[in-house]
Amino acid sequence: MASVPAETETAGIPLLLCDDDAPFRQRLQVMLTRKGFAVTAVGSLAEARVEAAKLRPSHAVVDMRLDDGNGLDLVTELRALSPDVRIVVLTGYGNLATAVAAVKAGAVDYLAKPADPEDIVRALSAEAGARPEAPPEPMSADRVRWEHIQRVYELCDRNVSETARRLKMHRRTLQRILAKRSPK
Repeated sequence: MASVPAETETAGIPLLLCDDDAPFRQRLQVMLTRKGFAVTAVGSLAEARVEAAKLRPSHAVVDMRLDDGNGLDLVTELRALSPDVRIVVLTGYGNLATAVAAVKAGAVDYLAKPADPEDIVRALSAEAGARPEAPPEPMSADRVRWEHIQRVYELCDRNVSETARRLKMHRRTLQRILAKRSPK
């Protein structure tokens, strides 16, 4: 469990960061600390529950899928601890149903990974009831498709055949896509 030094914790807004992707969690922790948050970063639902009970954070960033459970359970528990907590849910498996479930559970926003840290801060600091602005440069359809293929490829431990099977795509077509650079 990584957390910021004690002197930073007293200076910033208490934020609980729960994500099982360690490199992403560490990068996000550094960025949020620079933005004035006192970040307590954890990698599991169990750790998050312990830290939430101690910290009672005013803000939280929670991954939807964790190794030991569902992030939506944590959203509900954080809401029960503190009704005013501002929670942003992150996910690499975005779809409309989970977005609706996250907002119904009490999240103020739902962002697809890889989420831009500025978007996360904007969502955390937006006033209650404020509508988020449209991104200045949304990803192209080609880029969204490429990101999805890359995510599934990584989930399949970089196994081309298994990835092609899951994506219902011919293996050679997938190999050609993987050999190209990412679209803009």
